[in-house]
Amino acid sequence: MTAPVPLIAGNWKMNGLRASLVEAAAIAEGAAGSPARVAICPPAVLIHQMSEMLAGSGVLVGGQDVHWEDAGAFTGDVSAQMLADVGAKLVILGHSERRSGHRETDEIVARKVAAALRAGLEPIVCVGETLEERNAGQASPVVTDQVRGSLPAALAGQPFSVAYEPVWAIGSGLTPSTAEIEEMHQAIRATLAERFGPAAQAVPILYGGSVKPSNAAEILHAAQVGGALVGGASLKAADFLAIVRALQA
Repeated sequence: MTAPVPLIAGNWKMNGLRASLVEAAAIAEGAAGSPARVAICPPAVLIHQMSEMLAGSGVLVGGQDVHWEDAGAFTGDVSAQMLADVGAKLVILGHSERRSGHRETDEIVARKVAAALRAGLEPIVCVGETLEERNAGQASPVVTDQVRGSLPAALAGQPFSVAYEPVWAIGSGLTPSTAEIEEMHQAIRATLAERFGPAAQAVPILYGGSVKPSNAAEILHAAQVGGALVGGASLKAADFLAIVRALQA
């Protein structure tokens, strides 16, 4: 069975102006030769310029969301085809900030995943539990149900990754213990195997939620962790590169 190729992806969220492209250039320079695939997902308005600037560097550029339709009267939305047209190769879908702030259900996320596949984009599908769900002992059932509901059958044989992001850890400075991370990643791996068979062993399961240089090595070397989805620490090249290099620590 093929082992997952690690993926370290930076989610810039609603941060970054054209002046921030210097950080992306520094990331590309510093990430050369990494055994991981490295990606940056900036705001949509920067994707075209960043993808042109990083062409040939090995660093991939991705989006942060798509609409589930390919085109139409959806003011303010961006389609997967549009992202692909301006150079995106991946897209983050189902992030907790979309699930909570925009009321995205598993069904909506699955439709967006299908749209991404139609456009040739590689999905990074996010799942994770709230603090209340964890304290109630429901973390594993909640997350595995999200995996089942958010990943359409069309993903079989396609490149994709799953990002486990405990909602209570995102931006809080808090992280689960290594044992808790391993337990959740193992549950996700088992659910992927149920759904996609042996091929699921090649799917990277990323950890996200207050990943920073000080804790990256411990997280990235935990069992079943196949990379990281990094928020605030991806905005500065020095911090993000420290996380990328932690894979080899």
